[in-house]
Amino acid sequence: MNIHVLDTAHNLSMASRVTSTLSTAIKSYIQESINAAASGRILTLINPWRAILLGFSIFYILIQGLIIFFFKPSPPENEKLEKPFGKIAVVGAGLTGISSAAHCIAHNFDVVIYEAGPRPGGIWSHVNKTSGLQLNSLLYRFHPGVMWSRAFPYRDEILSEITRIWKEYKLEPRTRFNTLVRSVRRVEGTKSPGAKWTINDGEDGVFDAIIVTVGTCGPPQMVGFHGMPELESKNDNAKSHSQGANGKNHGGEDKHEQSSEERRKEVRTKVNQLRRDPHEENTHYVADVDPREVGAPSFAEVTTHEPAVQDEDPAPHGQSSKSQNAQEDKVEKHGPALKSKKNEDDKKDEDEKFEGQLHHSSEIDGADVKDKIVLVIGSGASGVEAVETALQRGAKKTIMIARDDKWIIPRNIVFDTTVSAQPFGREMPFSFVWERILKHWHYHGVEDLIPSAKGIYDATPVVNDEFLEHVRTGRCEYIRGDTLQFTKRGVQVRVRPHGTKPGQKEGEHGEASQNEHLSKKAARQKKHHTGEFPVKEIRGDVVVLATGFQQPSVDFLPKDLFPEGYERPNLYLQNFATEDWSVLLTNSAYVNAIGTVGHFHIGIYTRILLVLLLDENARPEPKDMKLWVDAVRFLKRGARGGALGFFTYMELTIWFILFHVFRPDRLRWIFFVMQGWGLDVNRIQRKTRART
Repeated sequence: MNIHVLDTAHNLSMASRVTSTLSTAIKSYIQESINAAASGRILTLINPWRAILLGFSIFYILIQGLIIFFFKPSPPENEKLEKPFGKIAVVGAGLTGISSAAHCIAHNFDVVIYEAGPRPGGIWSHVNKTSGLQLNSLLYRFHPGVMWSRAFPYRDEILSEITRIWKEYKLEPRTRFNTLVRSVRRVEGTKSPGAKWTINDGEDGVFDAIIVTVGTCGPPQMVGFHGMPELESKNDNAKSHSQGANGKNHGGEDKHEQSSEERRKEVRTKVNQLRRDPHEENTHYVADVDPREVGAPSFAEVTTHEPAVQDEDPAPHGQSSKSQNAQEDKVEKHGPALKSKKNEDDKKDEDEKFEGQLHHSSEIDGADVKDKIVLVIGSGASGVEAVETALQRGAKKTIMIARDDKWIIPRNIVFDTTVSAQPFGREMPFSFVWERILKHWHYHGVEDLIPSAKGIYDATPVVNDEFLEHVRTGRCEYIRGDTLQFTKRGVQVRVRPHGTKPGQKEGEHGEASQNEHLSKKAARQKKHHTGEFPVKEIRGDVVVLATGFQQPSVDFLPKDLFPEGYERPNLYLQNFATEDWSVLLTNSAYVNAIGTVGHFHIGIYTRILLVLLLDENARPEPKDMKLWVDAVRFLKRGARGGALGFFTYMELTIWFILFHVFRPDRLRWIFFVMQGWGLDVNRIQRKTRART
């Protein structure tokens, strides 16, 4: 087949995709008009805003069509590649892994994808059905071939696009489902940088490079509180949908329901373990700690642990100390009474268990919240989404218990893009301008929710339009404080005023009270407070633990890839191991940022790796990669978010450009790296077959 015929077929496929999406949008508009006319809703029928929105939708789809036409790499014509340039292992089959693998194979590199679960999709296959993008999907084009039907798609559409890319680029036979990567080893006789690698037992052969795409969301981040009940679900006895080990059944609603059920079981097991022994997992922080942030334990965590007792010096061998003898006498004399008291305490604990429903935010699909008061412990993105979901499903009221305040920015593509276009990746003298705009535009009427000592460029903000309006109208009550324990009818919270930090006691110095956002009223309250902050019982029928997810481990990689001071996120270009450029951790070293984890940087990082494999003159030495990290640290010293722990998307783009500018021998690759132009797999395969 002539290569021009292949290109024509590819273009026809793209045109068909655009036409189909346009047709769906127009049919939806017509059907809505017919329904409005049939039901007599004349105002809805003649509302010009509907036509305006349709115009925006058509324009949006056409823009995506242009992106696909100019930047989408061609999928391989044949399943098998003749003489590929190299072989790459991809760990993880989420959107980052699927996109990375698709880019590799589109440029004539063979791949093997390892996925611990039974299907592609990553974290999106484990969230609620109502979960969707919080930012405009134009900023979530994880692959150039993606075609969104709306600006803010939901879970099922996102999973559908991931699966479509996976199939289109013939990645199905290259994916190993239900395969946990236990070890990554260098091939004997090779060394870093540029080592060869084997995965697990080496059954898939030798790899030239590894792309780790385990993401930032692993198992649910759980906490244990005194009085926490067994986690139950109405879906415990639901019929589970079978899924073959070959992973071929990846479409339709069944797979989503099955993944939700599996997630519920996992979460319930974890919560129940913590309920039985809340002291067991003392490395997890309480309440709404973001899994991407690391901070000190809150007051709630401290109160759930028994005070440590200082052991006496051990007595000489063969002797007993007086205190030990006295303790033994006490036990012998008062043993029955002590045992009886313990039983009474245990019974009291049982009586104090929360009597309502308990769910983790990742499994509220099965929660019955209609006409109920829902308590949400956590103020991050998952907490905000839990509030929205509960209200959409008919909750009488929601109450958010926030350990600390987080910036909430609107779902506005112009504002979000402009904020992420700040090139310094830290608070700057004029950063207050954005904060002032948010205060008067987004936070009007709820200024008390503005973070008192945290700048917008200090941590990842929450992107949401509706939550603050729910607080204004009283549908959601916002309480700042430390969750102490569960009670029969709710939770016990130490309520703190604005401007205090998690775990702070009254009278202690809090967060930057001189900050302009701290109201004068709150400052006066802090000045005149004496004693402890009040402890209140917040009552509710349902409790949602919006504690996020743990960061996945990369312990399967050799530890010498990450020497002291150059662990995640302090990596070359924030994603390459400084000891070996052949190990790329796309979206797996991320901590905080203003930007998106699912955009064009996935393809750029992948193509940089491909260039390093193809051109030995472009490869950096370990000392140069460490120098890059040190230079960024120097430039961003004093940044509260850390040199590489927080960055903006503009800052990331500048790194990509400087990767070429500082090394002129890389400039010849700039259009391939930045736009993906060149090294078409089908042209290369045709030339290879012509030679043979």
